[in-house]
Amino acid sequence: MTTPISGEGGVDAYARLAELGLTLPKVVPPLASYVPAVQTGNYVYVSGQLPLVEGKLPLTGKVGAEVTAEQGTELARLCALNGLAAIESLVGLGRVVKIVKLTGFVASAPGFTGQPAVINGASNLFGDVFGEQGRHARSAVGVAELPLDSPVEVEIIAEVA
Repeated sequence: MTTPISGEGGVDAYARLAELGLTLPKVVPPLASYVPAVQTGNYVYVSGQLPLVEGKLPLTGKVGAEVTAEQGTELARLCALNGLAAIESLVGLGRVVKIVKLTGFVASAPGFTGQPAVINGASNLFGDVFGEQGRHARSAVGVAELPLDSPVEVEIIAEVA
């Protein structure tokens, strides 16, 4: 098993968040019949996270139309931060061993093909916070619609000790 990120010899995720000037938000309450995160064995599966800030979407619409790719990238970063809050509330970031998989969904205008660059907002946050242990497998998918007309949504799988 890999060393926990915040454990002996690992990266202190809480210190890195503080260095980056980031504060974990409150967990976003589920919008339907699901839980924000669930643990089974050594894995935490985080439900799709929208870029909600204090319960509201800062932007809505399609990336490549109403939302720029750059704005989408920042929204993906917010999704990832909300995902970390869900992990924190369930098991604590100190138990995270590795970010294993990220799946990013981008509500895309016709012809928009920059989904990977948009989802880099989430991927880069994990690298900034966790270093090498934040590197993960990933999918970046363009979709027609997302809940609440959100431009992006991110799911996370993390290994925990």
